[in-house]
Amino acid sequence: MFGNLYFSYGLFILGMMTVMYFIAQWKKDNSIVDVFWGLGFCFIAVAGFVFTEESSPRASCMLFMVLVWGLRLAWYIGGRNLGEPEDFRYAQWRKDWGKHAWWRAYLQVFLLQGFFMFIVSLPIIHVMSFSDVGLHWLDYLGIVVWLIGFLIEAIADAQMKRFKARRGTKGQLIEEGLWAISRHPNYLGEILLWWGIFLVAFGAPSWHISLISPIVITWLLTSVSGVPMLEKKYDGRPDFEAYKRRVPALFPDFRRVFGK
Repeated sequence: MFGNLYFSYGLFILGMMTVMYFIAQWKKDNSIVDVFWGLGFCFIAVAGFVFTEESSPRASCMLFMVLVWGLRLAWYIGGRNLGEPEDFRYAQWRKDWGKHAWWRAYLQVFLLQGFFMFIVSLPIIHVMSFSDVGLHWLDYLGIVVWLIGFLIEAIADAQMKRFKARRGTKGQLIEEGLWAISRHPNYLGEILLWWGIFLVAFGAPSWHISLISPIVITWLLTSVSGVPMLEKKYDGRPDFEAYKRRVPALFPDFRRVFGK
């Protein structure tokens, strides 16, 4: 049963990422995959909710959380990238890959992201695929954790957007608002909300498989494509090195915050 379920969702995600790959090659901009990250989960949640035999309060709750998060993230990243050249990371890869860029982009950008999308979406898949009774206390705890993470991410993004729109801030580091107590509050919010989503999936069958999801997203953002890749861009800058010594990467040091 689980094999057929995972195979169906895997094919669905493969189809989505393949379509996005061809759109990206037409636009000559692989960074549109970042915009699709949030939208992809929305499509997964909607498809699961529509095609399930019997919806449940937990499935409705999951659908709401994923849609609110995914649509906001896609809107923010899409608006940020509108009219801008290809993101520096993808542009550098395109340059490094040379004549092999067309197939390496498919494998190392779109299919790889599709693989991680499948892994991270496991709580969504399990909740959407199995009807059950009403919500219990862990679901409500998950909703609270998700809400805290969502608000942190949304507020951090809004603060960054206002900072970049201010005259004379180009090339400068933001050190205000949530960014004064965490170097990556948006990633902190993302990690928290996925742990919240996992807690909502805790009551679904095979919940232990869903645990892979928040572990993987935490690993990706703290050790792979999140914090390390972004901070590499600023390594060696005196202002960033001072900021790095003063402000933690993710979780604020509240002793330091309230001790001021």
